[in-house]
Amino acid sequence: MLIGFVFGLMFDSILFTILIIGISIVMVIVSYYYSDSIVLKISGARPVDRKTETHLYHLVDGLAIAAGLPKPKCYVIDSKALNAFATGRDPDHGVICVTTGLLKTLNREELEGVIAHEMSHIKNYDIRFMSIVAVLVGITTIISHIMLRSFFWSSGSSRGNKGGSVQIAMLGLGIILAILTPIIATIIKMAISRQREFLADSTGALLTRYPEGLASALEKISKDTTPLKTANKATAHLYISNPLKNQKSFLNNMFSTHPPIEERVKRLRSMWFQLNDFFLNQFTKFKHWMTFWKIWKSIFYNKLS
Repeated sequence: MLIGFVFGLMFDSILFTILIIGISIVMVIVSYYYSDSIVLKISGARPVDRKTETHLYHLVDGLAIAAGLPKPKCYVIDSKALNAFATGRDPDHGVICVTTGLLKTLNREELEGVIAHEMSHIKNYDIRFMSIVAVLVGITTIISHIMLRSFFWSSGSSRGNKGGSVQIAMLGLGIILAILTPIIATIIKMAISRQREFLADSTGALLTRYPEGLASALEKISKDTTPLKTANKATAHLYISNPLKNQKSFLNNMFSTHPPIEERVKRLRSMWFQLNDFFLNQFTKFKHWMTFWKIWKSIFYNKLS
């Protein structure tokens, strides 16, 4: 909306500003109510039920009960890549989607960990924000490209126009906004997604009570080199792991929406060790209390006798 306002002033056209603001409002509404359908269509996902994917259906059903959520719809992407994502604007409209490669490669504990991770995104309402971002990043990028092309196309004819320093200033501001908007959108995705991935990992581990399952699954996913062809930069942040494996570069790594898998596995394993230590301490305390009880009981009975 800000870009449209600035460029409307640049080209002295209120209709241009109204058009861009109208597009922005419509896209916000569309992204809120239909982002899940858009993402599923872009990803080439197909719905499955109890008959077609019984194993997946039962896992999702059980974890939904554990999380206290309505059962999400199940979708599958026909791809050898190992990946999964959740979408939908709230738990009542939640969707969990996995690739066929993931279903074939992971064992039950690992697949349960991945499903719990995606269930946590639904429980924590991450899917609402991340799905809206997937649509809005696309539209802001398109508008930015249109603005830049309009500037270069009309720069020659506008030099002789009146306007002086104000028009030049507005022109410079418009160009800066058109260039920075996609970058800002990417930074927003990067900042929110990294922290929400860590939160979903920990929440998922609490759902299954078995952090090692997700940690092992993430290790297998990290070793997979098959790119997910239906994924793109607008939807990549939705997945449990970066699906753009054939687009590695310094900038892609710097602006990655996913934290390093090594760090995620390290945190999950530390949770597992802490749980083991906790139960070991509880067991040790129980043994001590039992020993104390036996000693006290023997002393008490000896006194009575």
